[in-house]
Amino acid sequence: MGILYIVPTPVGNLEDITHRALRILQEADLILAEDTRTSGVLLKHFGIKNAMLSYHKFNEHQTVGRVVERLLAGETVAVVSDAGTPGISDPGFLVAREAIKAGVEVVTLPGATAFVPALVSSGLPCDRFCFEGFLPQKKGRQTRLMALAGETRTMVIYESPRRVVKTLTQLAEVMGSQRQVSVCREISKVHEESVRGTLAEAIAHFQETEPKGEFVIVVAGREPEKGSRPSEEEGEKETETDNHF
Repeated sequence: MGILYIVPTPVGNLEDITHRALRILQEADLILAEDTRTSGVLLKHFGIKNAMLSYHKFNEHQTVGRVVERLLAGETVAVVSDAGTPGISDPGFLVAREAIKAGVEVVTLPGATAFVPALVSSGLPCDRFCFEGFLPQKKGRQTRLMALAGETRTMVIYESPRRVVKTLTQLAEVMGSQRQVSVCREISKVHEESVRGTLAEAIAHFQETEPKGEFVIVVAGREPEKGSRPSEEEGEKETETDNHF
C-alpha cells in the first residue's frame, strides 16, 4: 500500500521549501497539483520531472477515486497546491479523507502557509485564534460577519485584492471602525507589506493605495466587557504549565 503525502510549497520565496518536501516530490510516483502550470514552474526550478495530475476544486470529486486506487496499488502520491499547505483554503481535504477511509497512510509535512506568519507578525494575541479562510462571497456572508462581531479570539481571514476594501469596510460596520487589524499582503515575496492600525486606518490606506497581491486580514477579537469575570476555563488556563509544541 502506498502513502499519501500532503506537501506544503512556498507562498513566495522559493527558499521556503524544505529539504524533506523536495525529497518527497522527487520520489513520488504521482504529484497531484492544483494547477500543473504553476507547480511545473516550481518543479522545473528544482529539477523535478515526476508525473503530475491536475487536482482542483472543480474535478476533485471525479479524480479522488482513481487516486485512492493508485494508493491502494502501492503508489506514493504527493499533493501540492499553488502555494502553501494543501487543505488550507485549497484542495487537499477530500483526498486525505478518502485515503484515510481506505486505510491508506496520510503524512502531512510541516511547512509554508500564509496565515501563520501574518498572525504572528500582526502584534495581536496569537495564543488563541480562529481561522476563517475566505468569507462567503454572497449567501451567508452577512450572517458570518455578524457572528464574528462577538468573537473574542483573534480572527484570520483570506481575501483577494479586489475585495479587500469591501471586506474591511464590512468588518468596520459590524465591529466598529476602531477595531485593531493587521493587513498583510504578498507574504514572503519582494513586496511584502503589513498595514497595522484600526480598521478605519486600513480602509483609508487601501483606498489611497491600490491593493495588489494576496491578502491575509488579522482582526483583533472583541474586548471583554468591563467588570466581566474570567471564565472558568480561562481561570484554569492561568494555573496550567506551559506546553511546548
